[in-house]
Amino acid sequence: MSLPRIVDLSKTIENRNKKDHPIIRIKIKHKAHKKSKWLVRLIGGLPFRLFPSNFIGWADDTIEKMGVHATTHIDAPWHYSPLCEGKPAKTIDEIPLEWCFNDGIVIDMSHKEDFDPITADDIREFLKNNELVIVPNMIVLIKTGRDKYTGKDFLFKGTGMSAEATEWLVDQGIKVMGIDQWGWDLPLKYMAAKAKKENNNELFWEGHLVGTRKEYIHIEQLTNLDSLPYIGFKVAVFPLKIKGGSAAPARVVAIFE
Repeated sequence: MSLPRIVDLSKTIENRNKKDHPIIRIKIKHKAHKKSKWLVRLIGGLPFRLFPSNFIGWADDTIEKMGVHATTHIDAPWHYSPLCEGKPAKTIDEIPLEWCFNDGIVIDMSHKEDFDPITADDIREFLKNNELVIVPNMIVLIKTGRDKYTGKDFLFKGTGMSAEATEWLVDQGIKVMGIDQWGWDLPLKYMAAKAKKENNNELFWEGHLVGTRKEYIHIEQLTNLDSLPYIGFKVAVFPLKIKGGSAAPARVVAIFE
């Protein structure tokens, strides 16, 4: 039996103190093998003379700083609001695992300009032109190509999902969707500036806030979507089980059987 081909769609969790904006910086401390020898001696009570001859010590690592939204992650409904559909919103540990593994589809929106929102018509036109159909419970991946800005202007570049496009996907029976840029919506600073300029309280975070009235979850900071066909693969997107979490990092992969 041959093994399936698996394509990694997740960012590497690594030290990013200088590359990225402070809100998504990550700090990891790596401990060399020899650093643990005294730990074995003190906690385990094993004298050095009884250490195996080939035992240097064990390597260890500590994540000293990493927000749950700092790398490839899944936002839970709790991130959007304490209520969803009039009931307490699910935290990340309450997400049904059945949502997190299913057929995938890539929606190519890489032609969209920065700050130009993705509409429901954009998605319908893409599907029609490519003779594709969205099936309930698929995992929908929105390709914008903005993952190339990681370590550069990642927070400040991108298109983004409009409320009506997000709601349209939910209405097709989609529970899990994702995007390869910093956020699901238009870039945050742009949204804030536009809301102030137009004096309109409906513009800020409009895609996320669909999740207050219709339950869904989305993945942010995907990468490598260019390596996928539009269909013909499954997506696995299991979040870390963080009690009460608003989100959790996830190892997102596409699986070709």
